[in-house]
Amino acid sequence: METLKKYLLLSAAALTFASCSSDDNSPAANNLTLEFNNTFKDKTIVLGDATSASATTNTSAAGQIHHFSEVKYVISNIRLIKDDGSEVPYNVNDLDKGATVIDQAKTASLSYVLSNVPSATYKQIKFGLGIKTEQNTLDQTRFPKFYAAAGANDTQMMWEWGTGYRFTKVEGFYDADSKVMSIHTGSTIAGTEGAYTQGVNAYRDVTLSLTTNAVVGNKASKIKIKADFDKLLSGKINTITLSTGTGMGDNATPNVHTAAQMVKFVDNLGGNGTNDISGMFSVTSVEN
Repeated sequence: METLKKYLLLSAAALTFASCSSDDNSPAANNLTLEFNNTFKDKTIVLGDATSASATTNTSAAGQIHHFSEVKYVISNIRLIKDDGSEVPYNVNDLDKGATVIDQAKTASLSYVLSNVPSATYKQIKFGLGIKTEQNTLDQTRFPKFYAAAGANDTQMMWEWGTGYRFTKVEGFYDADSKVMSIHTGSTIAGTEGAYTQGVNAYRDVTLSLTTNAVVGNKASKIKIKADFDKLLSGKINTITLSTGTGMGDNATPNVHTAAQMVKFVDNLGGNGTNDISGMFSVTSVEN
């Protein structure tokens, strides 16, 4: 009998340990993962250099063939909308905790985990493509984690002139002769040193309805978001034809294209905030 008791106690302890181990390895119930899939239409983008045979190619509405060697963009100011319409902000004033750089070359960056999300049922998500004006300064002291990630050599999501962050960075090649395309977007400034004012505001607020409500609290949920870079040149707002040159209408490289040309790309990617509030983004599924 004594042996049987010991056996039962050991079995119970083993079950308890297995249960605890399982819990320790599973995602926290109040985590919500945003999983980004960067595509041309429905095909996930494969990056490549000018001569790559494996890179995903796309043809724009204007008939231009193009492919990418680099795709990066900043997501910030995340808010979740409950089924009753109330809004739950997620670290919206803290770039270290509530902003991230999505980098097609880094698989880990494509999944962004929101932790300690309040238990609720959510029907929409809002987020910024880029960084809102009041936070768009290179503040290494206030947000050292995001500053380091955005400024890393393989990321380079800062303007060289040091006033703020790049919001999107797309490098690649277009046309049959693989001319260079380099599309960088971000807010600009006007005025002179010491008296700068807001120039072009390239920040865009994106609103997406979920395919089914996300239920946070019982187990970790996931929202899968597609970013369709076919919209870069063939957007809801603008159909863009790339051109290389030194004129005001040329737009393929950042040292040439004007702020007015840049805004066309911004509106295609992030929407114009009026008749387009989703830009290139859409929710493909929700896992509860």
